[in-house]
Amino acid sequence: MLTQPLSLPNGAVLRNRLAKAATSETLATYANHPTPNLVRLYRRWASSGIGLLITGNVMIDRRALGEPGNVVIEDECDLPILTQWAHAATDQGAAIWVQLNHPGKQSTKGLNASNLAPSAVPFSKDLAALFDTPREATTAEITEIIQRFGRSAAICKKAGFSGVQIHAAHGYLINQFLSPHHNQRNDEWGGTPEKRSRFLLAVYAEVRRQVGSDFPVAVKLNSADFQRGGFTEEESLAVVRALVDAGIDLVEISGGTYETGVAQPIKASTQAREAYFIEFAEKVRAVVPVPLMVTGGFRSVAGMNAALRSGAVDVVGLARLMVIDPDAPTALLQGQDSKQSVRPIKTGIKQIDGLGLMEILWYSLQLKRIAAGGNPRPDESGLWALVKSLVISGWGTFRTRRLRA
Repeated sequence: MLTQPLSLPNGAVLRNRLAKAATSETLATYANHPTPNLVRLYRRWASSGIGLLITGNVMIDRRALGEPGNVVIEDECDLPILTQWAHAATDQGAAIWVQLNHPGKQSTKGLNASNLAPSAVPFSKDLAALFDTPREATTAEITEIIQRFGRSAAICKKAGFSGVQIHAAHGYLINQFLSPHHNQRNDEWGGTPEKRSRFLLAVYAEVRRQVGSDFPVAVKLNSADFQRGGFTEEESLAVVRALVDAGIDLVEISGGTYETGVAQPIKASTQAREAYFIEFAEKVRAVVPVPLMVTGGFRSVAGMNAALRSGAVDVVGLARLMVIDPDAPTALLQGQDSKQSVRPIKTGIKQIDGLGLMEILWYSLQLKRIAAGGNPRPDESGLWALVKSLVISGWGTFRTRRLRA
C-alpha cells in the first residue's frame, strides 16, 4: 500500500503514500532568507524515496515571524535559492509543497514589533511569560494578509515547488480565526462558525486565484484544539466540507496548539491503530471524498498499511521519525520498520514538559545537524536541548530585531 501512487483531484500524482509532514526548521538567516542548509536537508530527505515533502513554517510577512530563522516569502528576492530548494526534491522524483503560515499571536515576546490576532485574547498562565497579549487585527490588515498568502503561493509556483499547504492548525493565525476561544469578533470575520471559517476560505480562494487549478493546494487543519471553548470536531467537519466544495486537493488532519500540545492522552484502541487522528479521518471520509493525510502516532509499516487499507487515510504523514531517522522511508517502502522509535522528550521540569513547545525545540536542533551534513542524536537530553534552544532563540530574537532597527 505505501508504494502505491496517489492521484490528486487536480491531476497531480504523488509517487507513493509517504509524506514528510511540516517541521519547524528555522534554518533561514536572521533576515529570513532561505539558506543552502535547507537545500541540503531536503536533498537528504528526497533521496530516501519519499513521495511528498512539506516544508515547515514559511511565513508570508517579515513583520510577523513565529520564530527566529523562519523563511519568509513575500517577494522574489530569494527566487534563485528557492529554486534550488525546490529542485533538491523534484530532481529526485519527490513532490515538495511549501507550508505557508502566519503566526498571529503565537510568536514569542520581543520577536515582532507587535502581534495581531482575531481578538486581543491573552495566552494561558503557563505561556503568558513567553507570549504577549496580541492586538485585534483590523479589517484592512485581514485583507492584506489574505493577499499575502496568495502572493507567496504564486512565488512558490514560479520557483518550481510542486504545491503549497495552507497552515490552519496548531494555534497559528488561521486556526485562531476558526476558534471561538481566540476569535471573539462580531463582524464578518467572527460570531458564528460560518463567519469564523470565512478567513480560511478567503485565503484558499486567493491562493487558488493566483496559482491556478493545476497547482496542488492543501490545508493542514485541526480535528479539534483540545481547548475549552476552542475549535471542535463538528466545526472542523463543516470546514472540510466547505474546503472540498471550494476545490481543495488534500486535507492533512492534526490537532492541538502550543497551549494544549498536539497529542492528547490517547485511548488504547487508538494507540493500537497507531494513527492519532484516524477516528476523525473516518468521520471525514464518511461525508466527503477528499484525499486525506494523517500525521502523528505511526510507528510501523503494518500500522501504516492498515490505515491505508481502511480507506480512511490516503497519505501517511511522518514528522518526528523523519528527524531522528531521515532515511526511514527507504526501509518503510521495502516493508521494513525504521530502527529508530519516537520517544517523549522530557526535561524533568513539569511546567515545561506539559507544553507542545518543548518538542519543537528539541527536534529543531536535530534538523540543524542533518542540514549541516551530519546525523541526528536521538538520545540527546531534553534538558540540554531546552537550555541550548533558549540561548539560540534569545540571540536570534536580538539579531532579528537589530536587523530591523
